[in-house]
Amino acid sequence: AGRDASRAFASGDFTPAGLVDNVSGLSPPELLSIHGWLSFYSDNYEPVGKLVGRFYDENGAPTEALREVEAAIEEALKFQAESEQKQQQFPPCNSEWSAAKGTRFWCSRQSGGVQRGWAGVPRKLHRPGWRGSRCVCVRSSGPPWGQPGSSQHSDRGDLDDPHLEQYEGCHPLAEQCVLLT
Repeated sequence: AGRDASRAFASGDFTPAGLVDNVSGLSPPELLSIHGWLSFYSDNYEPVGKLVGRFYDENGAPTEALREVEAAIEEALKFQAESEQKQQQFPPCNSEWSAAKGTRFWCSRQSGGVQRGWAGVPRKLHRPGWRGSRCVCVRSSGPPWGQPGSSQHSDRGDLDDPHLEQYEGCHPLAEQCVLLT
């Protein structure tokens, strides 16, 4: 009571070192965790005052530090919305591995937990700034994502996205691919 422990709500560190108001350097998911707690408290409790410190001055007015954190949370919310959109465009593949058969990737109308009207084909998705790739399901017909009414397209769905790579040795339109180890 009587002190701001915002960082602990994001980090889970409730030791004296973690029970602080400094949230600089937190990742977008950690900032979203703080946002979730703020929403919980504002939805379920009546405020009785403001704690003077990093985020509110002696008059209860927001500080520049609070405005910076709010802006960072807004950016994290935008990032989350973009990630959810990408998850719809490129849902994760199903995969399994065995020593005898190698690795199998496949797509279905619900792989990655994303319900949709198409199965897609497995592809490696490379994201700028990320190391490696991950397997995603890609629409192989119709207009590219975000161009539903476009008549000027090649009817290849999102196969021409520059961040995608076909699995070597797999048919370009196969809904499953087996990589021998």
